[in-house]
Amino acid sequence: QVQLVESGGGLVQPGGSLRLSCTASGIFFSNKVMDWYRQVPGKERELVARIGASGGTVYADSVKGRFTISRDNVKNTVYLQMSSLKPDDTAVYYCHILAPNYWGQGTQVTVSS
Repeated sequence: QVQLVESGGGLVQPGGSLRLSCTASGIFFSNKVMDWYRQVPGKERELVARIGASGGTVYADSVKGRFTISRDNVKNTVYLQMSSLKPDDTAVYYCHILAPNYWGQGTQVTVSS
């Protein structure tokens, strides 16, 4: 059974930083494309960042230069380092395996003073 477990969300002030983690189990991790998505109520889920099996990365324009996605294939974990956070970054963040398609349960990130 495939599981993706996210952690690291919380409340942070504008300009602050958070690191999200997503640990996978039940699947061969190192050859999988891994994503971070986010969603706010009433809007579609949007791709934030993607990392390929070889480490290549893609970012949404809204987070370029502020967020960094990385992976540790020994720990079966993908990370999202978020810096210079803005209130517009407030959302539920989801970990995702591109193929086969699996989603984590999500972790809330709230950026507010």
